Amino acid sequence: MFIGIDHGTTAMRFSTGMQEFKVSREEARHFSVSDLSRLCPLEEIEGIAVCYSMGDGISAITSIEKVSDRGIVSREGAGKHIGGGTRVYDQIRESGLPAVVIPGLHRASPTDPRFKAYSHQASPEKIGILYEVVHDLGGDVVVCDASSNTVTLLVTGGRITGAFDACIFAPGTRHGALDVDAIRRIDRGDSTANDAFLNAGVDHTMPPGLRVETMAMFAAMECAAMLLVNPGARVALAGSMAPAIAPGVEALLAREVAVYDEWCAARGLARIARDVFSGATGILGLAVDR
Repeated sequence: MFIGIDHGTTAMRFSTGMQEFKVSREEARHFSVSDLSRLCPLEEIEGIAVCYSMGDGISAITSIEKVSDRGIVSREGAGKHIGGGTRVYDQIRESGLPAVVIPGLHRASPTDPRFKAYSHQASPEKIGILYEVVHDLGGDVVVCDASSNTVTLLVTGGRITGAFDACIFAPGTRHGALDVDAIRRIDRGDSTANDAFLNAGVDHTMPPGLRVETMAMFAAMECAAMLLVNPGARVALAGSMAPAIAPGVEALLAREVAVYDEWCAARGLARIARDVFSGATGILGLAVDR
């Protein structure tokens, strides 16, 4: 049995592709590796794919015993630090179960160099989403993951081309890019940059009646930008807001959009674990280091 573990913004999701469960990131602070028995007996686990934070300390899918500092450059940066993800990662590492760590996308990643104008492109769980969507739709896809934050990625010819990170373009419900007002608050000392990021989503900046419509517009704009690079790509939405914004995105793009649920990342990560532990040497253009 193979397991994917999605380190999401609000929850940790665990999936074999058939069975699944989730816990909030607060609840995950009490996680024990024995909790995986909710999916299957521990002795039946053949491989795990785990994510942690930004994943910017590694650029290949790497055996967990080879990874230092949980595969990140620093815990500082854009995001909410709770401790649940740390607990899950450490429990998996200390268990001795076979596991690989999924990298994020950043300047050391094998993406189109033009995307490296920004230091970070996407966090590791997005690789799971991409792998699941590519399995269904083929090797040319634009995938927009819209929930607490919004991240859009492009795959061309089965290889990851690049991505727009959460703090660059489209807002999510909670998080978003820093505008002029946010920069002024930071300069005055009224807010840290991270707090400004955590409060830049549409739930903080838009009236209730415009929140879904606003997210749909910006998500469609990110997808349209990616389609400039690969016009023939199919478009998919994932994340908790995907069903709500799908009609608006379809109308703006004038094309059909596939919709995936909140389990897409964990299922895709389980699929990566299965393929890596079955001998795959590359996943979507990312090397495997076992």
